This record gives sequence, C-alpha cells and structure tokens, in this order.
Amino acid sequence: MSYIEIKNLSKSYGNLKAVDDVSFNVEKGEVFGLLGPNGAGKSTLISMITTLLKPDSGDIIVDEYTMNGNNSEIRKILGLVPQEIALYPTLTAKENLVFWGRMYGLRGSLLNERVDEALEIAGLVDRAKDRVDSYSGGMKRRINIAAALLHKPGVLIMDEPTVGIDPQSRNHILETVLKLNMEGMTVIYTSHYMEEVEFLCSRVAIVDHGKVIALGTKDELKKLVGDNDTLNIELTSTSNKVLDKIKGLNGVDSVSVEEGKLKVITPEADMVLARIISILDIEKSKIHSVNIEQSNLESVFLHLTGRALRD
Repeated sequence: MSYIEIKNLSKSYGNLKAVDDVSFNVEKGEVFGLLGPNGAGKSTLISMITTLLKPDSGDIIVDEYTMNGNNSEIRKILGLVPQEIALYPTLTAKENLVFWGRMYGLRGSLLNERVDEALEIAGLVDRAKDRVDSYSGGMKRRINIAAALLHKPGVLIMDEPTVGIDPQSRNHILETVLKLNMEGMTVIYTSHYMEEVEFLCSRVAIVDHGKVIALGTKDELKKLVGDNDTLNIELTSTSNKVLDKIKGLNGVDSVSVEEGKLKVITPEADMVLARIISILDIEKSKIHSVNIEQSNLESVFLHLTGRALRD
C-alpha cells in the first residue's frame, strides 16, 4: 500500500471546480511533485490532504489512516509549509519555533533540542535571537520550513515554498529538501517553477484547471512530447498574423508566447526554424535571440495544454 492515497478527490467553490476528481498515490521516501500554473488547484488539493479543508467527495488515506475519522492521527504524520508565511513578525525566530513546538505538544529539553535542530536546518543559528520582521523574505521562508519540521513528520508538504525569494535562499531550500529526503523523509512539493520540480522530484503530477492531466516519472512525462525540441525565439514584436502563419507550418506541434518569447515545439527544429525566419523576415519582425531546448516538463505542459506553464 502507498504511504498516501488520493482517491477521486473533488472540491468546488460555487460554480468553480477547484479540484476535479483527482487521484494519485505517493510512495514512502519519494519527492512527489505537483506542477501547474497559479490557480490550477494545487493549494486547494494540499489543504484537503492536510485536513484543513473538507473535500466535497473522495477519500484521502495517509499511512492507512482514512480522513475524517482519523484527522488527528493524520496531522501527526504531516508537516505543512504553507504558501503564506505563518510566523509572528514581532517574535524572534527562536520564540516562533518554541511557540509552534508547544502547539505540537513538545515541552522541556525535547522542545529545546528540536528548536536547535530546526534552526540548524534553516541555517539561521546565528540569527535565532533576531525578530522575524528584520529577516529577508528568504530567511522567513526558511524559518517557515523549520517550524514544519519540529515534530519530525513522516511527510513534509511544501506549497510554493520559494515564491518571491532571493537565489541564495532558494538554493538553500532546494538543497534542504534533497537532504531531508536522503534522510528518509517523504516530500510533496508544489510549484509552478518547472526547473524546481525537475531538479527535486522523482515523480510528477501535472495539474491544470483542477485536474491531473499527466502523471509519471520525469522520463515518462517527457516521452509524451516524443523527440520534440522547443525553439525559444525572442522577437521585437509578435502579431496574431505571425503566430497563425507559424502555427500553420508543417512540423510545428504547438506555439505559445511567454514574456516576449515565442515558444515552438517541433520534431524538426532546424527545418522549422528556417521557415519561421522566412515568415518573420516577410512580416518585418526582428529576432533578438534564438535557442533550442530539448524536451522538459514545461514543453510537456505546452504540448498537453497549448499554453506555456506561466500563462
């Protein structure tokens, strides 16, 4: 039996189907990724798994405990790193960790030991007595993670833990996840950053509009694109007329525009690029740069939905 089983989970807000008949399993000891754009339903799904939100239908089983009848037992197994910072800004980092440790039922020497361990994991031992409102965004994120580890959960659930932080803190968080996993912790990692999921996760569920549209290992998902490459072309301007002409080319699988860059998935990169350049020349659209990428999770999402991951 899998460590976590999600069976036909659904949740609606009025007419909006936030999570739509989602099913997947998470094995013990793996880093499982939930990849999708903002608004795809990832946070709603996490809220249900952590018993914070009641599903409209479906079942959740964590380490053989079924939700609703065993919510308190499930919460003991899970550690949640929420998308929003869950810290008291006028308390120090250590005071915050002591508070959350007591909420988990820790006391005395065990509490102090766990707080010291958490500060070490966060890499903030030397800033333990500083108020959280003096911290950078990345440092707050690291203490947020430390708080979720105080009760030594079997599963760490991380909801977009690197949003809006500096590269140094982001790298620290990614390396921390890998280290925790090597020590045996199961991790569910949600993100709309393809490169993070690709770096961390052994299996990935791609989520869009509340549904899991693809599930598997990174290699299995990339096979959905086949041998296709992605052409990234930065242009001075892009018109609908240009896009329509490129979409109509033989050998073009899909086309999207993201942050001024044209993304074209094709199995014939060199030939298609020559044809695209001819179209752009006729339409007086200048090229700033071109590069060719091999298939990745973002190209899988583009292939499945016709949109770039951050659209």
